[in-house]
Amino acid sequence: MVSEKRHYLRQDVQVDPLINNWYAWIQIIPPISSVFNILHRQLKVMKSYLKSPDLHEKAIKNPAFKGGSFLNIDKSKRGFIEELLEKTREKSAYQKKFVEAVRTLDKLLLEDVKGYTLQEIYPEIPDILRGYVELYYDRHHRADFRFYEHLLYDTPLYDETEQSILLQLFQGDTQRPFVFSTPRIPGKNSVELKVKFNHKALDLLFEMKSSPKSLSEVKTALGCKIENEEVFNSFFTLEEPEKRAEYLNSSPRIRYFGHACVLVETAGKSVLIDPFIPYESNSGIPRFSYKDLPDFIDCVLITHGHHDHILLETLLQLRHKIGKVVVPSNLNGEIQDPSLSLMLAKLGFSKVQKIDDLESFEVGPIEITGIPFLGEHHDLHVFTKICYHLRIGDRTILFAADSCNFGHGIYDRIKSKLGKIDLLFVGMECDGAPVSWVYGPIFTIKPERDADRSRRGRGSNCDETLAMVELFECSAVYVYAMGAEPWVQYILDVEYTDNSNPIVESNKLVSKCLENNIHSERLFGKSEIILSS
Repeated sequence: MVSEKRHYLRQDVQVDPLINNWYAWIQIIPPISSVFNILHRQLKVMKSYLKSPDLHEKAIKNPAFKGGSFLNIDKSKRGFIEELLEKTREKSAYQKKFVEAVRTLDKLLLEDVKGYTLQEIYPEIPDILRGYVELYYDRHHRADFRFYEHLLYDTPLYDETEQSILLQLFQGDTQRPFVFSTPRIPGKNSVELKVKFNHKALDLLFEMKSSPKSLSEVKTALGCKIENEEVFNSFFTLEEPEKRAEYLNSSPRIRYFGHACVLVETAGKSVLIDPFIPYESNSGIPRFSYKDLPDFIDCVLITHGHHDHILLETLLQLRHKIGKVVVPSNLNGEIQDPSLSLMLAKLGFSKVQKIDDLESFEVGPIEITGIPFLGEHHDLHVFTKICYHLRIGDRTILFAADSCNFGHGIYDRIKSKLGKIDLLFVGMECDGAPVSWVYGPIFTIKPERDADRSRRGRGSNCDETLAMVELFECSAVYVYAMGAEPWVQYILDVEYTDNSNPIVESNKLVSKCLENNIHSERLFGKSEIILSS
């Protein structure tokens, strides 16, 4: 009997995790936030598109409207949007009732509760929320409530049957529409696998990027009907991919994969921060890709719960090779702050560790400490954010992500505990989107326009970053997490010019650092840094 040939999954297979045909970004995965985005983002943009597709087509071509609520598909696909809208309406009866109940409870607590015992209010909680919420007063005697978030995963708000994986060959960095406003439409050259995100067969499938299996083995494991089987077979190859050499050197190696994704390796141990791995491309922009990752990643660090820092598309493809995922603690049941640890456990990640400010743990010779994350979250009560301080021997690195150093003294206290920092990685997207851009759907009362525009999710500007550099006595400063790489556009939909404020401010920072004999650069595409001991 002739044994079946063993195949590899091609490196250029694009993976879109979908929920009801929408790209599964962080706000539409947890039930606590997804319900608001379905009703007040997805339904809204589909209805708007069907009312005036020409307006959406025109807006998509206008750079002034980038990141706006405009659906980006050809008008010939209008029928798909009509069907998706009707399907969503039919399935959203529970969601609509749930959101209406939240609004009712919000109004009750805001207008009718005057500081007396909340026990008498429990009978007035709408039936659909009863047993899922706890009422409380804050320190200023204002009434509010929180959810028992774990229980919400057992309601129709979290429907695993709506989850699927869309596979197709990567067509280029800028060919993917913005995830907030455009659903994914399966085509003749794609295959949609109707499997749950926590399905173990996905680990087998993505392991095939480096370890060959027979096609019958992976198809049997998936256990679902595969439409376009000929197309599915074309996603595999007999050709063995280039083998990556394991990094065993004790001198730390830092590899920048684009945006906020950085891999730190030393003595056979690896830490990957905010995974966002690009696909292989001949675009001319140098990049590291999946084949440049180690066979086993000891630890993944997530800085915060924004869609460009915790990317399910990447995490699912790495799940089989991750030792543990470390995430910031959260507020436990607040609509604006869903639990990343709970979500990842539901998505099939077996070892998830929460970390709080100034907690430490070790990955081999790497000591990792959580550092307070300032700003960037629009002044919302959000706890799920933390920066990471790495100590490797006598060298120190701070990954500050999108922190905004508005100078209220916390870093002085951090310096007194941890000392100087050799390498600073800091985001300088210092304009930032208004609070309604991400969080608008959850608000019961919309912020006034001027207030909305003042509460921006921004990173540090030049002066704010320089203050950190001087305080921590940095020897090198790297600007990252700018969303400048073209493969990040479908997530952030930003496009810089030489006159864009983040570019101007980061250029100023780099120049001032170099004037003071501090190495500095704004990272783009890929970069590698070797630290001498």
